[in-house]
Amino acid sequence: MKPLRVAVVGAGHLGQHHARLYASMSGCRLVAVVDRDPVRAQEVAARHGAPALSSAAGLEVDVDAVSVAVPTEAHADVALPFLRAGVAVLVEKPIASTLEQAGLLIDAASRHGAMLAVGHTERFNPAVEALAARASRPRFIEAHRLGSFAPRSLDIDVVADLMIHDIDIALSLVGAPVRSVEAVGVNALTPKVDIANARVVFATGCVANLTASRISAVKTRKIRVFSTSSYLSCDCAERSLEHYRLEPSSTGGSPSIVRESPTVPDDEPLRRELERFVEAVRGGTAYPVPGESGRAALEVALQIAVRIRDAAAASGP
Repeated sequence: MKPLRVAVVGAGHLGQHHARLYASMSGCRLVAVVDRDPVRAQEVAARHGAPALSSAAGLEVDVDAVSVAVPTEAHADVALPFLRAGVAVLVEKPIASTLEQAGLLIDAASRHGAMLAVGHTERFNPAVEALAARASRPRFIEAHRLGSFAPRSLDIDVVADLMIHDIDIALSLVGAPVRSVEAVGVNALTPKVDIANARVVFATGCVANLTASRISAVKTRKIRVFSTSSYLSCDCAERSLEHYRLEPSSTGGSPSIVRESPTVPDDEPLRRELERFVEAVRGGTAYPVPGESGRAALEVALQIAVRIRDAAAASGP
């Protein structure tokens, strides 16, 4: 089988890891690392013996697949030429800045027979995968995604930067339309919202309470899922899962609580994500987060952003 020719556009914090992982995968050949900063492109490309480019123009004729890890506002401009050339594209989350841009990407992929995948990396976290396998008809979801301040991804707010991971997970777990959204948020260190809380109600009656901060002292990545007779606690950072469930009494008395701690592989989520992408490009199992899923998460994130603005306006100066 011929090696899959892959390129990475955007050699920043995340793009450098895409390049590292592609270069280490059997059956893949990293053919280019692209960044508008030629020094940065050369620095990352040199680690893996790949060519460095300062522009992706014309690269679509030389690749089978590409990761787009540029700032969100540039996702559509960078990804569209590849999709129109029939090249498989993995675009980092969020899929785009606007629903219109997301629609353009999805339409281009459909028209030109190209695969459009969205890099919601947390979906490939082995602990989250174990959570999804055990979660049944969620009634309440609580997520806390808190991190310390870092001078990156400041082109977007904390909802699109961090909370969107949990929006995507909640949408995939519930599998039903969103009925209503309420949210509050504040900016602290940047002009954009840095701390946010959202209450998302689904058509099933399930409620997701999501909190995200990028200025917290302690890093937290936790998701709790409550069902009628089951409670799941997932630590995304530690890649661990605890499952509490009610077990009926064999004698007709009160049920007992059974605690299980399933073994979770300590695999790198991004590696799992890229492996699934490569497998899908080769015609294997479908990639689990297609463009439509990325658009759905973006739509809820934008609704949350609107509710935050509404709440701020209602509270006055």
